[in-house]
Amino acid sequence: MRAAVSPATGRHYPLTLICQAYRLPRATVYAAAPPGACPPGKRGPRTQRADADVLAAIRAVLAACPFHWEGYRKVRARLAHQGIAVSGKRLLRLLRQPDRLAPRRLGPPNGNPAHDGTILTDRPDVLWGTDATRCYTAQAGWCWFFGAIDHGVAEVGGWPVAKIGDRWAALEPLRPGVRHAFGGCGKAIARGLRIRCDWGPQYIADAWIGEVQWLGMTISPSSVGEPEGNGVMDRFLRTLKEQCLYLHQFASLAEAREVISTFIHRYNTEWLIARLGYRTPAEARAAAWAEAA
Repeated sequence: MRAAVSPATGRHYPLTLICQAYRLPRATVYAAAPPGACPPGKRGPRTQRADADVLAAIRAVLAACPFHWEGYRKVRARLAHQGIAVSGKRLLRLLRQPDRLAPRRLGPPNGNPAHDGTILTDRPDVLWGTDATRCYTAQAGWCWFFGAIDHGVAEVGGWPVAKIGDRWAALEPLRPGVRHAFGGCGKAIARGLRIRCDWGPQYIADAWIGEVQWLGMTISPSSVGEPEGNGVMDRFLRTLKEQCLYLHQFASLAEAREVISTFIHRYNTEWLIARLGYRTPAEARAAAWAEAA
């Protein structure tokens, strides 16, 4: 059938039309075809320049370039300046041959992934995570939410909502969390506790670092380009957005504080977490304290 010629167009019937008429998938036809019936190669219209001609132009561009190891995008731009139009995928395929493509580091930007282990702890008050997000209010505009969460029991300790998201606002979730977990707030009262944060400007400020060290905490920043290192806090922020922030239109900053505070109390006392045996964060902390006692 494929060798037949259409009387209307004078061309051979394409395989796509044949398979459509016989209700057959093309993959089955290719699989059942004898060896050599479907020669390998790129299907579709032929380009004006063969690969050998393009490779010669690439070699000329690389030889004339005053720089070393340029990437395929710049090579494509230099070819375009000479009136040679080559698609990016085709150029990349040709440059992947040995000694043509610029060398690059493979794998994560920090070498071995910083999140190849675990960030969860088997008891509370070993590692806390802190981060921020924003919410919108009609009167005050965009406002900031900062939170601190325990990596062991996923309990949120503090949660300020502020108009300005500076280093002072970033400190607010730590103080009530320390009072709740350690019974007070004083020098070195939280010794042994690590704080996981990112490299935001609030967390590299001297005032934030000094207060955290005064409380006795050890700063444990996540690696650059590895957001999984602060995944517990990021997962809570997702829950906060889906269950609270995206469902309300706050008229004022005071209303946002009231609604978010109510939600976090409900989260700590009613939100079930699978890794905790479908217990709430408050129940998991109470069980940990009872076991330690």
